[in-house]
Amino acid sequence: MSREKILAAVKFNQPAALPLPDMEVLNTLTDVRTDLVSKYKTIATAGGSFVYEVNGFDEIKAIINNEFKPGVKIISALDELSDYIYAETVKHEDGHNFADVELTVLRTKLGVAENGALWLTEKDMGSRVLPFIAQHLAVVIGKDNFVPTMAQAYQVIGAADYGYGAFISGPSKTADIEQSLVIGAHGPRSLSVFILS
Repeated sequence: MSREKILAAVKFNQPAALPLPDMEVLNTLTDVRTDLVSKYKTIATAGGSFVYEVNGFDEIKAIINNEFKPGVKIISALDELSDYIYAETVKHEDGHNFADVELTVLRTKLGVAENGALWLTEKDMGSRVLPFIAQHLAVVIGKDNFVPTMAQAYQVIGAADYGYGAFISGPSKTADIEQSLVIGAHGPRSLSVFILS
C-alpha cells in the first residue's frame, strides 16, 4: 500500500472531533481542601523525596548545613539563601561548568498532592540544566501552593507564560536495568522539599 493510501485511510477513519470535557467537575470533587500538605508529604516520601515542614529560611539553612559538607558547590535561585552561589549570576554559563554542583536549591509556586510533583519553569530554575545536573536537588514551596490533582495543576499552568517547564516528583530513578531500582541514574540522587509555613 502506498504512503498516500495509508494516510488517506487514516484521515478517513478518524473519529469526529468532540469538545474537551468540562474539568470544573474535578474542582467540585476534590477542592475540599483536605490537608494537601499531609497528602503531598505521604506521596512524595513514598517516591523517595525528603520532605521538611519549616517555619523559615534559617531552618532551611540549618538543614542544608547539616546535610552537606562545608565547601561543596551549592547553587541557589532564592534571594533568601544568599550564602550560596546565586543562580542568576551563573545562568549564562556553559552547562558543563555545573558538573561539580552538589546541591541546587530552587523555589516553586505549584505542587501536586496526588503524585508529589513540583512544577518548575525555566525562570524558577535559573538555568535549564541546574535541576538535572546537580547531585542533589532541593525545592522550596509555600504550604498554600498545592493543588489536589494534576488536572488542576494543568488548569493553573495552561494559560501561564513560560518557555520551558518540567514536573519533578522525586530523585532520578530507573528500574530498566534487570528490574533493579537505581536511584540517581540520570539526575539528582535526592530531592528535598521544604514546605514553608
